[in-house]
Amino acid sequence: MKPFLGWLKTNRTKIWVGAVTLLLVFYLVVSLQRSVLLLSDPEPVAKAIGAAYLVLPVIGAWALIRELLFGARTEQMARVLEAEGGLPEDNLARTPAGRIIRAAADQEFEKYRAETEAAPNDWRSWFRLSCAYDASGDRKRARSSMRDAVRLFRASGDAVAR
Repeated sequence: MKPFLGWLKTNRTKIWVGAVTLLLVFYLVVSLQRSVLLLSDPEPVAKAIGAAYLVLPVIGAWALIRELLFGARTEQMARVLEAEGGLPEDNLARTPAGRIIRAAADQEFEKYRAETEAAPNDWRSWFRLSCAYDASGDRKRARSSMRDAVRLFRASGDAVAR
């Protein structure tokens, strides 16, 4: 039982992603089915609503695939960095509640910003900068930096070599 609980704790995020993905796929299938029903209705208004409703599953499927690929590539990059010993250490000061102290994260951020400015074509520096943005609480820039890291990672050939 203990190995299973350890596996469950280690893969908790993946389990949640899988559950949310299944729910979203179910919703997309139901939406697609409802749009087909509306398209088969003889009323022109129902056909128009069915056509408009057909767009939702297409956009939803595109967004789902895009986010799952982003997550898989991010995980792949983290494994490469971990094997190389290049993952940033999580040694930032924290509050008693476990939150990162913003001033400590901002101070650490400067190190990764300088590293990225010195090597703007290295996906590793963009990955670490993304982690620093995340620790500083800037999720939008963290995601943007990680997208830059993914783009450079795919272009570098490291994605194929692994």
